[in-house]
Amino acid sequence: MENCTKDDNVLEKGIMLFQQIIYIPVLSLGIPLNMIAFWVFCWKLKRWTETRVYMINLMVADTFLLFALPFQLYFKKYNQPMDKLCLTIKNIYFTNMPMSILIITLIAIDRYVAIKFPLKAKILRSPLKSAAICMFLWIILILYSYLHSKFHGRKEKFCFQKQSTEVNYSLLLSMTFGYFISLGIVIFCSIQVIKCLKKKLATSPHETKLVQKAIHIVSVNLCVFIICFSPFYITLVLRLAVDVAGAHSLLSKVRASIEICSCLVNSNCCLDAFCYYFAAKEFQEFPSLFPTCITRRSNMSQHQESQPRTDQVMILNHMT
Repeated sequence: MENCTKDDNVLEKGIMLFQQIIYIPVLSLGIPLNMIAFWVFCWKLKRWTETRVYMINLMVADTFLLFALPFQLYFKKYNQPMDKLCLTIKNIYFTNMPMSILIITLIAIDRYVAIKFPLKAKILRSPLKSAAICMFLWIILILYSYLHSKFHGRKEKFCFQKQSTEVNYSLLLSMTFGYFISLGIVIFCSIQVIKCLKKKLATSPHETKLVQKAIHIVSVNLCVFIICFSPFYITLVLRLAVDVAGAHSLLSKVRASIEICSCLVNSNCCLDAFCYYFAAKEFQEFPSLFPTCITRRSNMSQHQESQPRTDQVMILNHMT
């Protein structure tokens, strides 16, 4: 029994060291990159688009997440008791992480609608509608986080440390709606967009470079989303399964896996910043590549023929 306790302490110290090694560069890069990106998207870009609205909201979510990280490290290292400060930081953290996931999902849906349904896209999509959707999601997540902390937040003794083996079925609900449904949507939309863009490669050789770049960006975004978030949520499912089965001997290993995988989730704040760079660059690049993509139509038939091409170019302009 003493050996198990010693092993657990060594494992816990090793995880703390690993998290510090990961989070120091994440904070060092993430904070300035997000500040630069915020300046670019809020003041340097002239045209408001759906992607611009989503990216600004993603920056806000990532910035708040970065703000919570030092507190999270400190609270875990010194076994901060569950108090008002802890609940506030937990609310910030557990509001902005799912918000990042949902915004990435919205960007994937926006791409899919714009390139798959070009004629309906102008009706379904607008910066104002995107802003309204983001505002709605912020309100829902803030309310959920507040109510969850009010009814379940004080059950644990230490901050950011789930020591009890009580089965938390609300966690399964939040994982399903907060990630796994979003994962399915992002995969479906990304694959469909890539298929459409590959068809574009076959019909328009002079646009090959632009389309290939768009395919690369969609593919990278999909891979980053899966790699950063999936391990964390899979380990949360394992933790739930361990609690249900009562396999207490596996708890320390599962907790360690969750802590390690959370580093990937939080590193996404930096990876998003690189996506900001590509998005900002493309806002300037793509319109110059297609200076005549919006032209006057003499009749309805010409309009319907050229519309799919115009809107497919438009989604390339908004690609992140």
